Amino acid sequence: MFVSGEPTILHADLDAFYASVEQRDDPALRGRPVIVGGGVVLACSYEAKARGVRTAMGGRMARALCPDAIVVSPRMEAYSGASRAVFSVFGSVTPLVEPISIDEAFLDVGGLRRIAGPPAEIAARLRREVADDVGLPITVGVAGTKFLAKVASRVAKPDGLLVVEPGGELEFLHPLPVEVLWGVGEVTSRKLHAQGIRTVGDLAAMGAPGLESLLGKAAGRHLDALAHGRDPRRVQVGRRRRSIGAQRAVGNRPIPPERVDAVLMGLVDRVARRMRRAGRTGRTVTLRLRFGDFSRATRSHTLARATAETDAIMAAIRMLAEAAAPLMYERGLTMLGVNVGNLDDAGGSQLELPFAGETHPIQLDTAVDEVRERYGLSAVTRATLLGRDQGLEMPMLPD
Repeated sequence: MFVSGEPTILHADLDAFYASVEQRDDPALRGRPVIVGGGVVLACSYEAKARGVRTAMGGRMARALCPDAIVVSPRMEAYSGASRAVFSVFGSVTPLVEPISIDEAFLDVGGLRRIAGPPAEIAARLRREVADDVGLPITVGVAGTKFLAKVASRVAKPDGLLVVEPGGELEFLHPLPVEVLWGVGEVTSRKLHAQGIRTVGDLAAMGAPGLESLLGKAAGRHLDALAHGRDPRRVQVGRRRRSIGAQRAVGNRPIPPERVDAVLMGLVDRVARRMRRAGRTGRTVTLRLRFGDFSRATRSHTLARATAETDAIMAAIRMLAEAAAPLMYERGLTMLGVNVGNLDDAGGSQLELPFAGETHPIQLDTAVDEVRERYGLSAVTRATLLGRDQGLEMPMLPD
């Protein structure tokens, strides 16, 4: 049974972030369909979404769906600046802020009632301050758990506020589609639908034993808990990220293997550089793929030791890419991603030179990093990447 309590957790999520920044900075774009990015849609305004445009869609298809859309080039510095301003507002509301991405965060406002009022008033004030100080619309969900707060913000979009009152959690949650549950992706959704399970209420009625039999013990227990509103996680401040990754859209035309390898090399180079800058190492290397039908696939490999060496990570990615080659060329590859997880916060020792007098890969990587810090990213590059556009480096939260 769900144990109700005061809804003191906020999930704040900026609406159509990149597109909203463009509309804020150019009044002529307000109220009009806006697409950020030409070859592949990086973001789009709600006016464009209403016409069927979606993130990661090919630019040609997006323009066919919305011929009057205004296409703008991405401005990453502007988005990073807007994110910093919004998080400054978050910090002025409560010190208990857990960033999720550059445009969303959880906030814990428990204990602020005497000085700031009830959570619903705090959430309303937060929305006003983001609108007034930063000029952007933001949606806030308020609930007693992180999961319910996030679902509430999703339901309230765009530019809304929704409070899940104590005692009404299951009444709010159970009519929603099962896809709102964390962990229900495309494959799990198909399995549940095949059993006639379409709403969270349907899933809750099945019970943990049935779900464990259908999905496995861990997944079954996890989804049963969420379907009954159970989520013990609290807002965590200062938590370091569990993985570091990068991705790049590659369009929707067939691409040759040598270009796939070059894109992967650029992504690995970017990820390894971020890891070294953060003083972290990792063991689990993951290749992420997205296809023309918007389906996705991942392939992972765990290394024998944690590392931040570019060549070691690239060797693992090449092995995974070779195994996944049939998928890439049969289903129409549209996005490649590289992720390194199982990170070690105490992994700085791996960045030291282990063999005096010998040249070690991490030594060369670190030297390259220092040159790039001083002279720019293009000052030193790999021969494979010479003359190749490495795409945009998306703004990220600090590692």
